[in-house]
Amino acid sequence: MATRSTPAAAESAPNYTGPFITVAVLFGIFGFLTSLNNQLVAKLEEVFKLSHGPAMLATAAWFLAYLVFSVPSGKLIELVGYKRTMVISLFIMVVGALLFVPAANQVSFPLTLTAIFVLATGVCALQTSANPYVSILGPEHSAAARLNLAQAFNSGASALAPWVAATFILVHSGSGATAASEAHMLQGPYVAIAAALLVLAFAVMFMHLPAIVTTQAFRPGKEGDAVLARNIWTYSHTVLGMVGIFFYVGVEISLAAIGIRFCQQQGISNVETAGLMVLLYYLGIMVGRFLGSFLMKWIRADHMLVCLGLLGVILMFIAMFVSGQVAVWSLVLCGLANSVMYPTIFALGIAELGPLTSKGSGVITIGNVGGAVIPVAFGALADKVGIQYAFIIPIICYIYVTFYGARGYKPSR
Repeated sequence: MATRSTPAAAESAPNYTGPFITVAVLFGIFGFLTSLNNQLVAKLEEVFKLSHGPAMLATAAWFLAYLVFSVPSGKLIELVGYKRTMVISLFIMVVGALLFVPAANQVSFPLTLTAIFVLATGVCALQTSANPYVSILGPEHSAAARLNLAQAFNSGASALAPWVAATFILVHSGSGATAASEAHMLQGPYVAIAAALLVLAFAVMFMHLPAIVTTQAFRPGKEGDAVLARNIWTYSHTVLGMVGIFFYVGVEISLAAIGIRFCQQQGISNVETAGLMVLLYYLGIMVGRFLGSFLMKWIRADHMLVCLGLLGVILMFIAMFVSGQVAVWSLVLCGLANSVMYPTIFALGIAELGPLTSKGSGVITIGNVGGAVIPVAFGALADKVGIQYAFIIPIICYIYVTFYGARGYKPSR
């Protein structure tokens, strides 16, 4: 009997390295596309002659998809599983990317926002499935570290987007070109994105991924357990986590979207150099997530969240009241402050949910709509009082994240 138990034990401990790498690539995809959409704000200001507030509708259209489709995405996971949801998401993203072609041909702002919304719908479903899937690929106690590591790849790809935008989309801004020629600069990059997404969709379709349909193997829940009797909205740490994601995504997107304009106001006139500073902002997020994933072996995730929330508050106050290079670098270093916030809030928000994890993921993902609300409010305030005084909004966001790391994350019993 003893000789038979050894291979059985070996079979019960599957190797998740391959699936983790695959999902990490998907994290990079939706990180890149989200970041690229943030950079479109400056392009839309040029093409459609918009001020900061109306141009931020590009981020609003993107993150409005999270409000509409986060909970349905969770239900889709329950119906078809994680892998099929990822594949469906990628095909939706292909459609959204291709919609930029007619939008550019017609030089239509509403059609451009529609393309952004459809693309974001696919990203929403992909993110709703990928985040809990990474958490499930291993023990619960290391879920936050594992999610931070995956999100580091997300940030690395996000860092490429400002360079791509500055090189292929924003390079002709302000050169005296017509609105039509400026709009057509969007076609090439998004057709290439659609082609890449199509290839990736078929690759994932035929790839072997563990068929984790429910989360009972991850956090056991049996018939009659209290966790199954409660409505997901009664879990305070999950709902407060959704609010935390709302504020975090809002602050990350606001700073990235306004980054190029803020750098130009502070004396960096060259758009490529300004784009480089936004790239460094995202690199800060990536480096912080790699470091955070490593340091979480010794530092509790909630303690790290509090420290970085306070760092964000300090950096924003500096950017508000000084000018020049110091103000620019204060904004750039917010990337380091932002680094572990999203994956840590997400992991803490779905803790101890057992079979309700996919539903909890859908609820928390709703918080991404902060990227639709906060940047628009930030842009509108910046139009009235200037970008620097509008930094009061990111400060409020960082204060809430600090609260969540201090008290809000604790599961209700």
